[in-house]
Amino acid sequence: MTVKSTILISAAAFVLAGAAPALAQTEIQWWHALTGANNDVVVKLAEDFNASQKDYKIVPAYKGSYPDTLNAGIAAFRAGTAPHILQVFEVGTGTMMSAKGAIKPVFELMKEAGETFDPKAYLPAITGYYSTAKGDMLSMPFNSSSMVMWYNKDAFKKAGLNPDAPPKTWPEVFEAGKKLKAAGFDKCGFTNAWATWANIEQFGAWHNIPIATKGNGLDGFDAVLNFNSPLFVKHLTNLVELQKDKTYDYSGRTNNGEGRFTSGECPIMLTSSGFFGNVKANAKFDWANAPMPYYPEATGAPQNSIIGGASLWVMGGKKADEYKGVAKFFTFLSDVDRQVKLHTESGYLPITKAAYEKVKASGFYKDKPYLETPILELTNKEPTENSRGLRFGSLVQIRDIWSEEIEAALNGQKTPKAALDAAVERGNQMLRQFERTASR
Repeated sequence: MTVKSTILISAAAFVLAGAAPALAQTEIQWWHALTGANNDVVVKLAEDFNASQKDYKIVPAYKGSYPDTLNAGIAAFRAGTAPHILQVFEVGTGTMMSAKGAIKPVFELMKEAGETFDPKAYLPAITGYYSTAKGDMLSMPFNSSSMVMWYNKDAFKKAGLNPDAPPKTWPEVFEAGKKLKAAGFDKCGFTNAWATWANIEQFGAWHNIPIATKGNGLDGFDAVLNFNSPLFVKHLTNLVELQKDKTYDYSGRTNNGEGRFTSGECPIMLTSSGFFGNVKANAKFDWANAPMPYYPEATGAPQNSIIGGASLWVMGGKKADEYKGVAKFFTFLSDVDRQVKLHTESGYLPITKAAYEKVKASGFYKDKPYLETPILELTNKEPTENSRGLRFGSLVQIRDIWSEEIEAALNGQKTPKAALDAAVERGNQMLRQFERTASR
């Protein structure tokens, strides 16, 4: 070998050595369902994590709505192209839990990666939803939320309502809706997004009444739906009556109708606390939020709300080094100051106790009480069998069935009782189908 050859080989080796760190960087694919201001949060988190170290690169990708993202993840797993991290809304929890082999439980992931991980550091009202009965955390809470009542304070003033004393009960909401309609909001006195989340799932927990046996499905896939009970029927009957003159106006199955609040069309809207980013960015009026209303005759109401939003599931079948990168990213997400920043800027709940205590101690909630409303709802009382949460397989499809029946009642095609009877019967048929599949 000549001197010249040796130099060339050495130079090539140096170049390759210099390029090694970039080649060794492991990409972590993160599929999510967030748009607008919340999409910006996802992108910023990925950028900050990528800048904090050189071994791993988080690559976020928007995959459509929550159901679309869940379906895309399932299809990709079957095709062998699943991402490392899949954001799944709480409705898909039962489906993900039953997908043995398709997921990597978070508690196993963190242990195998050697990351510091204390499940007790997280808010139990949030993590309980994503954990087994033994307390093993299966997915990482991310954009957790609950349902609150957003209201237009300027509209309240126009209607002669006290903007600093929002209605607390459903009868008070109905009266406020009538006054708002009379004051010019003739298309919609009040409304809600997420039809079944508002009027079945949260409604049941907030009133401490069951929507199914087996702790609303948390204790087994053999749960039986039973929410065709008197208070649910009364509530739907009220909505049907009030829709006739637009005191109440239906805004659809998902959150597509939330713009009716920020545009000023509907001055009261029940929807996710995660709506905060859009309200802050788009509402051209003074606004606030308040806890969900309740029927005063319901014993013990209000009870506690249940969480919404989504968590991050780790998909199965990945390499150990890739899992190590995912675990480091979850540690990064759980950092106290990062959680404080996420909560105060996005409106989603802090997932750790330390982050919540730090925000509370800072006095932040005195000026921005609307960001504490969902936390106070979730922790209003010790959860009961009816308010721990819910977990049903095929809930995405079941929600569509429930929505169809609610819409049939609102359209006058069925009585409220007949619609809820059908919602329960059809939902139970799907639960039994899922139970047979999950038991194989």
